[in-house]
Amino acid sequence: MILKKKMMRRIQRIGRTTEKRGKNTLRKDLTDISLLRSYIHLRYVDVSENHLTDLSPLSHLTHLLWLKADGNRLRSARLNELPYLQIASFAYNQITDTEGISHPRLGSLDLKGNRIHLVTGLDPQKLISLHTLELRGNQLESTLGINLPKLKNLYLAQNLLKKVEGLENLSNLTTLHLRDNHIETLSGFSGEMKSLQYLNLRGNMVTDLGELAKLRDLPKLRALVLLDNPCTDETDYRQEALVQMAHLERLDKDFCEEEERAEASEIRQRLKEDQEQEADPEHDEESDQPSSH
Repeated sequence: MILKKKMMRRIQRIGRTTEKRGKNTLRKDLTDISLLRSYIHLRYVDVSENHLTDLSPLSHLTHLLWLKADGNRLRSARLNELPYLQIASFAYNQITDTEGISHPRLGSLDLKGNRIHLVTGLDPQKLISLHTLELRGNQLESTLGINLPKLKNLYLAQNLLKKVEGLENLSNLTTLHLRDNHIETLSGFSGEMKSLQYLNLRGNMVTDLGELAKLRDLPKLRALVLLDNPCTDETDYRQEALVQMAHLERLDKDFCEEEERAEASEIRQRLKEDQEQEADPEHDEESDQPSSH
């Protein structure tokens, strides 16, 4: 009985940690949180840095707003639907899939540092409030399955991606991080991604400067990071980027100078004129004929 009371006092502190200390984590070496079933009114729970393999007791906490379960031994983030949960973090576990996450008010989901190969089960009809998804440092080989139109921030750095696909419906996405992947082509970016402002592609494998033309249909793209890609070694790299993306304001963390933008505008105009002439060869022949007057 004494042991049980001590455990209950330790678990009661879980719910007070966030309210009193912000997001500080108490190391408790817990392997079982089944006693939490009784504390149905807890709103803030931090069980990080333990040895947990099962979070199912938290499914009973129907008033939960904030959950942090980083650094455990979890293989799944699956929980019963929690109607008020807004922030959930399961970073640095052993999670292999994204099934069983369906909380209607969830705004931020952190799954970085896990073992996820493919995103599945993220239903846009259920995750109607999700605006930030963190999947950095997993083993993703595809961006398929991230069909969440309300999403604004997507972090996919340090995965195994070779291209972007299936993101066409992310019309509200403003920030996309793809640093340190194996991306070779910029196909997959669509004009439907009409809100995208910041794109980080640092540390990938884009070799051909011609790939930059595939980004010009992004109407609000203002900041692009392409450092540590082979194409950035080309002497006319910055100029080509500005020619292709007229509205770009920052390239590789540096603001674009007015002189650069003006030169790119002139080149763009010349290219446009050349294309128009190529499209109308008869006009060229007529202009070459001597005047009859």
